[in-house]
Amino acid sequence: MQALFGQLLVGLINGSFYALLSLGLSIIFGLVNVVNFAHGALYMTGAFFAWIGLSSLGIGYWPALLLSPLAVGVLGVVVERTMLRRLYQLDNLYGLLLTFGLTLIIEGLFHHQYGNSGNSFPVPEALQGGSNLGFMYLPKYRAWVVLVSLLVCFASWFVIERTKLGAYLRAGTENPRLLQAFGVNVPLMMTLTFGFGVALAGFAGVMAAPIYQVSPSMGSSLIIVVFAVVVIGGMGSIFGSIVTGVGLGLVEGLTKYLYPPAAATVVFAIMAVVLLLRPAGLFGREK
Repeated sequence: MQALFGQLLVGLINGSFYALLSLGLSIIFGLVNVVNFAHGALYMTGAFFAWIGLSSLGIGYWPALLLSPLAVGVLGVVVERTMLRRLYQLDNLYGLLLTFGLTLIIEGLFHHQYGNSGNSFPVPEALQGGSNLGFMYLPKYRAWVVLVSLLVCFASWFVIERTKLGAYLRAGTENPRLLQAFGVNVPLMMTLTFGFGVALAGFAGVMAAPIYQVSPSMGSSLIIVVFAVVVIGGMGSIFGSIVTGVGLGLVEGLTKYLYPPAAATVVFAIMAVVLLLRPAGLFGREK
């Protein structure tokens, strides 16, 4: 039972990161209509910003939790204003190719500067240790990651789906000219939306730094699974990304306990079945 619950905990932690990253992807695709392949590289950038801040500037985990996503968000704003904005009237493939190229550039820069080896980031002192629940040992930092990730995900969903600001964002996707006629600065809104989406990736990177090794390849090893999560949940579905991310993380953890060789492919097997039965995804809307 300890092995089972241990794998479920690992799955829940992975699912929390899947949910955070797929949420950012869904926000960007659903509201800006861009397939952001650079999301994994920006997740890695957020982790590296936190590590560089600690090793070079003495900036600890708690300030990095705010500053690193902010820096990644600013980087996303620059990318949107200087590059992506020129592609909005073109096919989605152009945005995908551009962000794929950005991924290669960003990862190449970090590879050149820091090499391929991973760098450790210490768990903050306040979250060290854990609790013995009887059936398993629960590290405090792991519990913190799951709790905060879910809070951020559902807070983002609430703002987009249940507030006036979210209504403006959705209206900007459906009819930007009409919304602009009411005095709303639609280009600025789209810029900030893209910045917020990539800031979520940077936030996930900071959260992941004390758990995984901070390395230039940490994003590329995760982004394919995150894209599968987005496809299963439904492209552009905020709620679908959150629920599917957490659920698939748990399925992955359970598979590692029952039949470990299948753990690496179970998400893609589920994606194939979902696409056969419901091409728009579990929570997506049929066109």
